[in-house]
Amino acid sequence: MIHTQFQDKLIAWIQLTRFDKPVGTELLLYPTLWAVFLAQFGATGQLPSIQLVLIFTLGAVLMRAAGCAINDFADRKVDGHVKRTKNRPLADGRLRPRTAVLTFLGLSLLSACLLFFLPIAVFYWSLGAVFLAFIYPFMKRYTHLPQVVLAAAFGWAIPMAFVAVQGYVGLWGWVLFIAYMCWTVAYDTAYAMCDKDDDLQIGVKSTAILFGKYDVAVIMLLNTVFSLLMALAIWHYFTDYALVGVGLLSALLGILFYRQYQLIKTRERMACFSAFRQNVLVGRLVFLIVLLLSVIKHLLALN
Repeated sequence: MIHTQFQDKLIAWIQLTRFDKPVGTELLLYPTLWAVFLAQFGATGQLPSIQLVLIFTLGAVLMRAAGCAINDFADRKVDGHVKRTKNRPLADGRLRPRTAVLTFLGLSLLSACLLFFLPIAVFYWSLGAVFLAFIYPFMKRYTHLPQVVLAAAFGWAIPMAFVAVQGYVGLWGWVLFIAYMCWTVAYDTAYAMCDKDDDLQIGVKSTAILFGKYDVAVIMLLNTVFSLLMALAIWHYFTDYALVGVGLLSALLGILFYRQYQLIKTRERMACFSAFRQNVLVGRLVFLIVLLLSVIKHLLALN
């Protein structure tokens, strides 16, 4: 009996932190790794150390889980009224709200321990990430732009990576940050389109509601800006291979975003959710291109 209760609580906690749904973690992780590789390559012309990659990987995993816990705490009274979220562990009573708060604090502190292995300046920047991750879930009650706050919260790892490597963010660090912001607002708007009907009934705000009939157009515009900014970054960091890198990136992103357009233009709930999930392919693609170009240029430099 005790074993069964513990198992049920463990499953509920895993659902609270979304460790059973790695898509969200990947959406945060890959842009963090873009920044780590590009910052290191821009500063030294070398690949980042395994230690640095592991630190930022663990940080992304832990902070995404912490963000999910505080999100469910903030939404515990409304999740039960939304089709997609009514079975979350706080909404259906399997976990107490206190558990979510303690989970947020515990995972945030665990993530903070990683900062001991990074320059002190990164610690000060990390405070902004924790603050943004904490306030994001509550923003949907006061503004139609919670997706922007989410993008800033999860994208904060990008300037942190640049500070960890070169001591400051610099122009290209902010270019990557803005690109990530555009992409995140785009895919999270598609995500919010899944709950638009429910959100209107219970009074929750989102960019999907704010953009109204222009929601699909704005998503595609943001994806276009993201693609252009990432192409500029590839051009800057890999000038010798710019045409190949930019051409490959632009062509593949164009295909992926067109597939998403075909889904979201219907505005059907599950189609929009499918479009949201497909963004993990975008993250993987950009990371693989950055990784490939970094390795090729590094190997050629050795010769």
